[in-house]
Amino acid sequence: MSTKKRYTKTELNKFRKIIEKKMDVTSQDNADIKESMGNDFSSDAGLSPDSVYSVHMADAGTDSHEREKSYLFMARESAYYRNLEDALERIDRGEFGICAICEELIPKERMVEVPNATKCVDCKTKQKLNLV
Repeated sequence: MSTKKRYTKTELNKFRKIIEKKMDVTSQDNADIKESMGNDFSSDAGLSPDSVYSVHMADAGTDSHEREKSYLFMARESAYYRNLEDALERIDRGEFGICAICEELIPKERMVEVPNATKCVDCKTKQKLNLV
């Protein structure tokens, strides 16, 4: 019994479209985060416009916490975007959907949901449990 070792060109094109759509959404999400932060990227004392009017230390702390959360969300979205770019490169190299550990084809359902996946569920689980 032979098992499939690679996705077809048609399947890879479908994955490419899924990835590109996710990249568009991620890019827009990152732009929305930046916009919600206002001019926080300027060097003006690192305060958000609202915190200039805050006279209570707790308000300033809340502003600082919200700003920090926004930076963390931006970093997470940027890392996800880079992972999606890597997935497109794996499509170009013909390595997309192949588990980096067992070298078996990762199920289509997983690749649709997590197109930046590099490991099958079994290998990922074993890796998290330090069994690999």
